[in-house]
Amino acid sequence: MNGGEAWRGNIKARLYERARERGYDSLTSFAEARPAVPLYALADELGNDVAAVQVLSGLLAEAERSRKVTRFVRDVLVRELSERFPKGWPGVLDDATRGEIAMALGAWSAYSPETHKERVKRARAGLRDTPPSAGWRPLGPDDEFLRALLPDEEA
Repeated sequence: MNGGEAWRGNIKARLYERARERGYDSLTSFAEARPAVPLYALADELGNDVAAVQVLSGLLAEAERSRKVTRFVRDVLVRELSERFPKGWPGVLDDATRGEIAMALGAWSAYSPETHKERVKRARAGLRDTPPSAGWRPLGPDDEFLRALLPDEEA
């Protein structure tokens, strides 16, 4: 991203235009075609004038409209874990990997909407209490382990 171009003009229109240019009718369908790809990489693919936080915001807005916010929250975790642990959940939990886990879970918490903060907090505790097996790598928001950790409960 150069010189703040991501923050000029109609951001929302630019996001949807870029998704449509790539053959998708929504940001969600664009992102779903790229499971476990970090948010910054999705933004990069949409152009050097798109920021990851803009993609995140657009995906959340679509999730709210479709009443699939919990699935969105799981998807964000998948993308954060993929960025930090591209080869899967670490087998050795030393200080360095614990730090990386904390960074991934912290970003996930920060990116989760207020409506889901308490559920994310409980899910983080569940991950600490019963971590996944070494090498576990969720490939999308419908991963069985993630659905058990954070089941769909849309209002």
